[in-house]
Amino acid sequence: MTDPPDAPRPRPTLPAAARGRTDGGVAVIGVVAEVLLTLGALTLLFVAWQLWIGDWIGAAQKNAAGSSISRQWAEAPPPAPAAATPGPTATASAAPVAPVVLPQPKDAQIFGVMHVPRFGADYSVPVAGGVTRPRTLDPIGIGHYPGTPMPGALGNVALAGHRTTFGKPFNRIADLRIGDAIVIETKAGWYTYRFRNLEYVRPDAVDVLLPTPQRTDVAATGRYLTMTSCSPMYFKSERIIAYSVFESFTPRGDPPPVSLAAVS
Repeated sequence: MTDPPDAPRPRPTLPAAARGRTDGGVAVIGVVAEVLLTLGALTLLFVAWQLWIGDWIGAAQKNAAGSSISRQWAEAPPPAPAAATPGPTATASAAPVAPVVLPQPKDAQIFGVMHVPRFGADYSVPVAGGVTRPRTLDPIGIGHYPGTPMPGALGNVALAGHRTTFGKPFNRIADLRIGDAIVIETKAGWYTYRFRNLEYVRPDAVDVLLPTPQRTDVAATGRYLTMTSCSPMYFKSERIIAYSVFESFTPRGDPPPVSLAAVS
């Protein structure tokens, strides 16, 4: 005898033990998926912190540190004036003041503060000896290549800074325009340089640090400033180089130079 054509047929069922194994496997996959989603979200938050939030905080901290150093120098007693000597009355056309050249700093020793009006009115980043990441570039800001001249001296003052991460002090180096002021403040005064041009070189192109940049065996007859950083952004396949030339020195005790004025 056969079943009627319209009679429902019984559905196959798994044994209870098999059903338990299947349910358990689905539960494990769900847990793993949730863990992976959580890890992905945490990774995105970490990247956001490193690239934006942490950089913003780091830049603010470095600018605050530089501003604090500037205030300390401004509040310190001014240097004793030089003894007066007979001579003609000073006029607006008097010869420029000879720059005071400070001694070479020790590694990680802060000796200056960089101001770049193009980078913002609050841009005041400390400058210290050495260019290692753990001692100078990461915690302080801008590093001075050991053995290169100090601000105001004949030759090539060479500096390095991050373009991304750790406050990225040279992040806007590519935004510089011809004639922009690069001012290095020290306890002796302000050294104003004027930006001239950008160049992109290989990471091993150390000739940009020569006394006369990229001119081997040529004695320095001018005063230069070279800023170096990584290029392109977030990579290290090249170096971006910003060259500037010395304009003037303003000694401590005189009003700050007009080169510090904001730019449009």
